[in-house]
Amino acid sequence: MTTDASAAADCCSTIGPEAPENGHRDLLTDAGCCGGGVAQVAEPESDGEHEHGYISDKNRYLTRMKRIEGQARGIARMIDEEKYCIDILTQVSALTRALQTVATGLLDDHLKHCVLDAARLGDDAAAREKLQEASDAIKRLVRS
Repeated sequence: MTTDASAAADCCSTIGPEAPENGHRDLLTDAGCCGGGVAQVAEPESDGEHEHGYISDKNRYLTRMKRIEGQARGIARMIDEEKYCIDILTQVSALTRALQTVATGLLDDHLKHCVLDAARLGDDAAAREKLQEASDAIKRLVRS
């Protein structure tokens, strides 16, 4: 990975926004970050029939996360090579933005699939629970 500030900042813009087959806006091609570390979350119980909302875009999420991982390694390399502070901060900003984009994409998928599916099934308690999960996630994203 290049540690040049302008090249790394452009890494996310090389894909360009596309409309995938499922008609959803592709949020994974923008740069962005949740600003926090990795949180430990409990896996909700599954009835075996429900698929997570991001499944149709799983490969895009994985590709995006690999790019983010490369950006993080590039920043570490820049620090190791004692690059200029502002260049490092520029890359941290790009990495933060990349993670924020992944987070908002996952939230969008959760709302469009998990929440909507629970509401369609007519299970008010499940729908309220899914909405509360989304609301809590939004609060965490806003804080970060």
